[in-house]
Amino acid sequence: QVQLAESGGGLVQPGGSLRLSCAVSGSIASIKSMGWSRQAPGNQRELVAVITSGGKTNYVDSVKGRFTISRNNAKSAVYLQMNSLKSEDTALYYCYANLEAVGGLYTKDYWGKGTLVTVSS
Repeated sequence: QVQLAESGGGLVQPGGSLRLSCAVSGSIASIKSMGWSRQAPGNQRELVAVITSGGKTNYVDSVKGRFTISRNNAKSAVYLQMNSLKSEDTALYYCYANLEAVGGLYTKDYWGKGTLVTVSS
């Protein structure tokens, strides 16, 4: 069974930084893309950052220049470095991995349970 576990959320002041981590565990054959999405109260979930297996990255416009996504393939982990945080970044952050499980016939998306980021003075 595949599981994703996020960590690193918390309370930070505007202008501060946080680093989110996500570890993938279980019977994994291969991991394709990985990424982070977020959902603020009353808002729809939005995809924040994506990184392919080859290291190509893409970001939503609102975080470009402030957030950096990276991954460690050896550890089956993905990270999100968040700098210059703003109050509007407050949300529950979820990591995902598009992967093929051992014995699976195709890839599919797996999601973590989320970690809360609160940006407030």
